[in-house]
Amino acid sequence: MNDRPTPDRAAAWDLVTSYTESDSLRRHMLAVEAAMRAYASHWDEDVETWGNVGLLHDFDYERFPEEHPESGQPILAEHGWPAEVCRAVLSHAQREDTPRLSRMEKALHACDDVTGLIIACALVRPDKDLRSVKPKSVRKKWKIRAFAAGVDRDEVDRACADLGVDRDEHLETVLAAMQGAAEELGLAG
Repeated sequence: MNDRPTPDRAAAWDLVTSYTESDSLRRHMLAVEAAMRAYASHWDEDVETWGNVGLLHDFDYERFPEEHPESGQPILAEHGWPAEVCRAVLSHAQREDTPRLSRMEKALHACDDVTGLIIACALVRPDKDLRSVKPKSVRKKWKIRAFAAGVDRDEVDRACADLGVDRDEHLETVLAAMQGAAEELGLAG
């Protein structure tokens, strides 16, 4: 039996920074963390666990892009992360053998790509301030498939349906969460 305490947010951030040098990838993970914390709070779930899942979901990507997220599983387990965190991180990839079962897993899938679109919305603003991005602007950019072209809009729509949330409401929820973390994301103008 493992008597180690569950790692905390500081341990998650240490893991992220030891495996990821890219500021943009770190920013992405921080953005997903903010979105996951917002959803956990909204649904009265464990905000710390959900936030840590968002923060950790891509920690191994820079070092092991071809094996991601499978490569991260033994590392997470070695660092004492519980099975639900390991499984949620693994489930965010498009894998037939790891269907998304829990609300946390479904939320991670829905939040992952959307953060990139929202960051792009901030970066095209003259002030580069995420706090000045309006939901209407995000919805408008959503319709322009060439904008943040790496965001698979069809997959996000499927993820929103699986999570049981309206896409426009989802965009607003994630935007608001990220605006609350604008300084940490380096997007506070």
